[in-house]
Amino acid sequence: EALMAELSELVQKVVKSSSWWERHGVDISILACSLLLLPAGFLCLRSAQAIPFLVGVLTLGVVHHTLTVKGSHLASHNALTESKSWSKVWAIFFIELCSAFTVEQATYNHVKMHHGYTNMFIAPLAVPIITPLVALGLLRNVEWKATLRTLCCMFLGLYCHYWLLLHVSGFQSSWSALLCMLLTRSLLAHPYIHVNIFQHIGLPMFAADQKPKRIQLMSLGVLNLPRNALLDWSFGHSLISCHVEHHLFPSLSDNMCLKIKPIVSQYLKQKKLPYNEDTYASRLHLFLQRYEELMVHAPPITELVGI
Repeated sequence: EALMAELSELVQKVVKSSSWWERHGVDISILACSLLLLPAGFLCLRSAQAIPFLVGVLTLGVVHHTLTVKGSHLASHNALTESKSWSKVWAIFFIELCSAFTVEQATYNHVKMHHGYTNMFIAPLAVPIITPLVALGLLRNVEWKATLRTLCCMFLGLYCHYWLLLHVSGFQSSWSALLCMLLTRSLLAHPYIHVNIFQHIGLPMFAADQKPKRIQLMSLGVLNLPRNALLDWSFGHSLISCHVEHHLFPSLSDNMCLKIKPIVSQYLKQKKLPYNEDTYASRLHLFLQRYEELMVHAPPITELVGI
């Protein structure tokens, strides 16, 4: 507890000396830019030529995952704003309207479970289909007002995507529009699932009644991956190269996690605590080598798609 308090004090000094732009502005700007790219993506899909059409698919795919992964993740931790009221609004927008999931269950699953272990080869492609279906099942566990709000937001988000493909992008049939929806919504599903797996799998895990203190738990059981321009933009630093920092200080924005990274890494190393870092290729090799050992007791994807 003393170590965590000492590290928290060091981090809070950095946070308090940082401007609003550093604390929230950088990440809000990335999300705003992604929203502004939506019209260009839909218009590119009107083209009969392969290259502009593929640019449209790539644009919509990256934008979708930026909003649904980075946006939802930051919103679930109240890291987009210091206002509780606006945090709730952004959570509904990113999680329910953009992601077709319920805020209450998504936040609970992410905060309490947080480790997305699932099959890495085929299942990610089905995430856009499974997510709203699982969300409907989980609505039994929330009050009727939240259920009604979630249903309206889910329908609005999915229908708007479908309507824009028909009327802006010029798709001629419902099936082609639905197929394009599936393609763009699952474009980065594989790296998303991989990242969730690789940053925890194979590291020490503890029973709830036998876990060590927080700083030891997070330094032992969490791993940082190398920076990657596409994933940094779409998923955010807290899910890629600053995952240790995010677990220690979950309410900080992606940009602030990146800013405190040198302090956290230096502090943990000084205190002889692990600071786990590894490459994507190395983690993939470990995963394939020990697939049966590491995955045989994994929960099904239907329990984890909201993470």
